[in-house]
Amino acid sequence: MSSEPNAHALPDLGPAAAELTRLLGGVRDDQLGASTPCPAYALRELLAHVLGLSVAFQHAARKETGPSTATAPGSVPPPELPADWRELMPESLAAMAAAWRDPAAWEGETQAGGLTLPAAVTGQVALDELVVHGWDVARATGQDYRPAPADLEISYAFLAPSKDDPAARGNAFGPPVDVPDGAPMLDRLIGMSGRDPGWKA
Repeated sequence: MSSEPNAHALPDLGPAAAELTRLLGGVRDDQLGASTPCPAYALRELLAHVLGLSVAFQHAARKETGPSTATAPGSVPPPELPADWRELMPESLAAMAAAWRDPAAWEGETQAGGLTLPAAVTGQVALDELVVHGWDVARATGQDYRPAPADLEISYAFLAPSKDDPAARGNAFGPPVDVPDGAPMLDRLIGMSGRDPGWKA
């Protein structure tokens, strides 16, 4: 990743957070034990993971490093999904998006997932987490997914350089799944994230 984006070109996490929040409204209680495209997570665990990362990326945006930003992905199981998750998650996702609307969030370095990275890269990771996990929730619950086209382009461009570099992908993503070049951008992004675009519950 190269230079930090200028203030006029900063990605807005708001649309991805809003789409994920919309999907949360369609989750039924009897679906919380359902499988998801993340093999290690049932839906309730995936939701707990998303709630946790929404807090961690708020802290990362504000350069408030600590336990939430120092924990590597997959190093600990997600916490229990709180009983009031339907109230907590929309608020936390909105706060995450708001934190990254501050141009200062994209400057310098910060920490997320146990890694110290340029803040501009961390912000792109945050957007990618929302977009890909939004797809996970949609697929696990049988809902339509309507991400912003610009978010798909940004996330794909972010992941593509790591396609043939397992070290760069780390533990957050599995090996890329081959998807035809002419496939929709959403399918290409999902394949690049290590998921099968054809996955169904």
